[in-house]
Amino acid sequence: MARLSLLLFAIQIVLAVCALISCLSADEGDIRALPRIAWVLIILLFPLVGSIAWFLAGRTATPPRPGTAAPAPAKPNQRRPVAPDDDPQFLESIAERSRRDDEELFRRWEEDLRRREDDLRHRESDPPREEDRPEV
Repeated sequence: MARLSLLLFAIQIVLAVCALISCLSADEGDIRALPRIAWVLIILLFPLVGSIAWFLAGRTATPPRPGTAAPAPAKPNQRRPVAPDDDPQFLESIAERSRRDDEELFRRWEEDLRRREDDLRHRESDPPREEDRPEV
């Protein structure tokens, strides 16, 4: 008998947790009858009855299972967010930034190379200094 009551208690807790998560993650337009805070309090104060009430009367309709129904069309004036790797403007900006960075890096390398070549030419054209001459 103790095992059965423990099992029923665990089921009640799991149901309350699922109802609470469902209530807190539901869109504001999907909540019926009462405000969200009222549903949260009912689920917390009366876990079994509140959870069942939430699933029966608190939310509009159950979301369709994947593959059973097409998603609701987006509103014409509302633009859906696009993932960065799917956004052509974002990808172009990354490519442009990479090109600019590469060009800047090559420019600095070329300047450094020219400076080094000029230093070497300058050293070769100057006669050796007293400090640089080997002692005899």
